[in-house]
Amino acid sequence: MKRLLIAALICVGASGVYAQDTKTDTAKNKDNGDIHIGYGDDDSDHPWKRHHDGDHSSYPKPYIGITFSRFDIGLSTLIDNGSFTLSPKNQFLNYRSWKSSNVGFDVIQMGVKVSKGFKIYISGGFDWTLMRLRKDITILPDQPTLTYRTDSIHYSKNRFGSSYLRIPLSFDFHSQEDRRGNRFHFVIGPDAGLLLNGRVKQISTEHGKQKIDDDYHFAKVRYGGFVRIGYAGWGLFAKYYANDMFENSPDQKGLKNFSAGMTFGF
Repeated sequence: MKRLLIAALICVGASGVYAQDTKTDTAKNKDNGDIHIGYGDDDSDHPWKRHHDGDHSSYPKPYIGITFSRFDIGLSTLIDNGSFTLSPKNQFLNYRSWKSSNVGFDVIQMGVKVSKGFKIYISGGFDWTLMRLRKDITILPDQPTLTYRTDSIHYSKNRFGSSYLRIPLSFDFHSQEDRRGNRFHFVIGPDAGLLLNGRVKQISTEHGKQKIDDDYHFAKVRYGGFVRIGYAGWGLFAKYYANDMFENSPDQKGLKNFSAGMTFGF
C-alpha cells in the first residue's frame, strides 16, 4: 500500500507540473466533446484533450477518457448503529483512529458538461479502507460469520482492510475560472462499490510480515453518498455508506463506515 501511495503522489505531482507548464496553450481548446488522458479538472481548458470542430458555445458537451483524479486520502471511522462507540459485540474491532485510513482515486470517467457551471459524470476507480486494530487478534478467513482469535503474541501492526472498485456518479457545481485559471467546486452524488478483496496484514517478531486474503464477510456491494468541496486542485471530501459494512454476520448488523479527509485533482 505504501508503494501505491508513493506512486500515486508522484503522478499527482508530475501531472500538476505538466499542467502548469502547458497552461498558456489551453485558452483556445474549447469544444463540444472530447477524448482525453489527464489529471484533475475535466473542464474545457486542459492540454490533454483531443479536440473536434464545433460551436464552442453550445451545450451539452460530452467527454470520456482515462484520468487520474479525485485522489482521496483521509481517516476512516466505524459507526455502530448510529454511535461512534463500538458495541460490546464489536469491541474486537477496536481500532486506532489516527492510523485507520481511506484511500482512493478514479482512473476512468465519462460525462456531460451541461453548462458553464455544472457537469455530470460517472467514473470508475479503486478505494481502500484500512483499519488499524488495537488488539492482538486475528480475523479468521473462511468462517460462517466474522470470527476472530485472540493471540498470545504482540503485533506491531495489525491491519484489517478491504478494497473496492468504486463507481461514483458526480454532480459538479463549479464557478467560472478566476484570473489564475482555477475554479471553486462543490460536488455531491451517490457512490457504489464492488468488493475486490479483504485482507489481514500483521507484523510480529515471531512471524514477521503476514498477509491473509479473504472476503471476511465484507459487503459484496456497498452504496452510499459523498460530498467534495474545494478550490483549484485540492479540497475536502466525506463519504458515508448506507448499507452495513459486513454481510451474513448478525453481530455486525448496523455497523457502517464513514470516511473524511483531503482530496486532490478535481
